[in-house]
Amino acid sequence: MKHSFDIHARLTPAMRLLVERMAKAPHPPLHTLSAQQAKDLHAKSIGVLDVPKPALARVEDLHIPARDGHRLPARLVAPSHDAGLPVLLYTHGGGFTIGSIESHDIFCRTISQLSGAAVLSLDYRLAPEWRFPTAVHDAWDALHWLAGEGGRALGLDTTRIAVGGDSAGGTLAAVSALHARDEGLKLALQLLIYPGTTDHQDTDSHALFEHGPVLDKVLIDWFFHHYIDAVDRSDWRFAPLKSADVDGVAPAWVGLAECDPLVDEGVQYADKLRAAGVPVDLEIYRGVIHGFITMGRAIAEARQLHHDAAAALREAFGLPSPAG
Repeated sequence: MKHSFDIHARLTPAMRLLVERMAKAPHPPLHTLSAQQAKDLHAKSIGVLDVPKPALARVEDLHIPARDGHRLPARLVAPSHDAGLPVLLYTHGGGFTIGSIESHDIFCRTISQLSGAAVLSLDYRLAPEWRFPTAVHDAWDALHWLAGEGGRALGLDTTRIAVGGDSAGGTLAAVSALHARDEGLKLALQLLIYPGTTDHQDTDSHALFEHGPVLDKVLIDWFFHHYIDAVDRSDWRFAPLKSADVDGVAPAWVGLAECDPLVDEGVQYADKLRAAGVPVDLEIYRGVIHGFITMGRAIAEARQLHHDAAAALREAFGLPSPAG
């Protein structure tokens, strides 16, 4: 009981209240459900805690071809129809098993509105129907398409591209940045929000937050059981901290939650990048939990991250600050 009390004492008052309310919600834990049931339950919660949805000038649903012929749903949002906007390719979180364009639509619209850049949100294929490394391939195929004929057809500036994502999507963004480095594709920024980077969840923060709040060891194990075979977990495309080198990869903005099992591996990856001479801006948001970026209606730190991430994009893309 003392362990649980100490963890909750680390939370901001607003975060603590929200966690307590979430604990009382009449929903079964995700790890007790089938993957499809978890997807359906997660979809019902979309937008409940988010900031209001920004109305943007350009919202376009499209499909991106994957290497196996699959057509990947995607959504482009932008504050204007101006040609030549820079673009962020965004991959959502959800343990490679849940989540969608819709679950992160408000977040992507908010980042676009605040930064002045276009954001292309990708519905990569999810586990358990599509296991590792399908999501990795989908993310890279989308980036390769965006940097070439796809981006040009959309009227975007294909010389100013960033990748970004949260949680599992942050992993995919980090891996895509490494792929881009290897393929000679210059990126302006990698925007990594509490990314997973390790092969085995054995850091101090995983032990400290083993029982959550919200994201706990049982749920993490459930996600990865659906996504990846144990023998593949040391593959750097699952655990970018295991990559042989990160020299020459794109500059990084890394945003972490203090009360999150993944916080230590996020710091470790930022340290690995810095040690290789990669410019890194690391922000740790105190007193909040994994997943807080879609809780902006209740959590001020989520709104702060929105502004900080947008500012990082503006700087990377050479965009002016928004008027007012």
